[in-house]
Amino acid sequence: MADNNINPVSAVIKDGKVENLDTKKASKDMNSAAGYDKDSFLKILVAQMKYQDPMEPTSNTEYISQYATFTQVEQLTNMANAMSLSRASEMVGKTVTIRQVNADTGKTSEVQGLVDMVTYSGNKAYLTINGNSYSIDDVVEVINSDYIEERKLVEDFINNLDKLPANLDKLSLGEHGSTILTMYDYYDNLSEKTKTLIDKDHVTALNQYKSRIDVLNAAMGDFEKSIENLPNDPEKITLEEHGETIDKLFEYYGALDSATKQVVEDDYKEALLGYVNRIDDLRGNTHRTLLNK
Repeated sequence: MADNNINPVSAVIKDGKVENLDTKKASKDMNSAAGYDKDSFLKILVAQMKYQDPMEPTSNTEYISQYATFTQVEQLTNMANAMSLSRASEMVGKTVTIRQVNADTGKTSEVQGLVDMVTYSGNKAYLTINGNSYSIDDVVEVINSDYIEERKLVEDFINNLDKLPANLDKLSLGEHGSTILTMYDYYDNLSEKTKTLIDKDHVTALNQYKSRIDVLNAAMGDFEKSIENLPNDPEKITLEEHGETIDKLFEYYGALDSATKQVVEDDYKEALLGYVNRIDDLRGNTHRTLLNK
């Protein structure tokens, strides 16, 4: 009758010899079956001696060789287990990625989180993440906490960049200017290592947005400078000398979107309105109006 207490071993005793025991397979089994050690070997050895062919008994040398093989395998297994347990202990407080395959559906799922603690059972380590236990064998990534923080910052940066208009012509100095300049400065101050986490397409887009805002800022600067160069006294404005310039300034302001008009300082608006009224008076026209919308 089979001894249910004997650890299952893939070996067959025939004429006192182990027929199908593969030391490589034994090593693999020792990793997967808890309790497979020298005791298991001794049980096999006793069975081998009990059922050996008395006419061709197994030599002592062969017994010693088999014992040495099992001892070596056990030592290697113990060493591997010790290294695994040590590696597991070092994961406490670190972020890891767990990958598991559903045996029924074949689908792969991943869990990422901070390792709260490590428990040991049957020479095996289990990681506790958010209250759930996972085998250390299922760990596929151990992630540095600084990297996690950098990646989160980069993801937020990219998400904000994606919210900007895809068409550069739809950029508004008033609505998008400050945001784009802030994002550009933020990117410029990132470490070279963090910059590598941002794909080239988004870097190119950022540079294009920055260039467009620079153009709009330059145009606004020219607008303000042109107003400053006009005579402070509206009575000194002449149709011949200033009429065309003031008309262009009026057209520029009128073409601005409402958000950008809001960033034009009131002093410039009031000055422009006074100059426009002066030109309209000289022409005998009805006064034009500066709309803020």
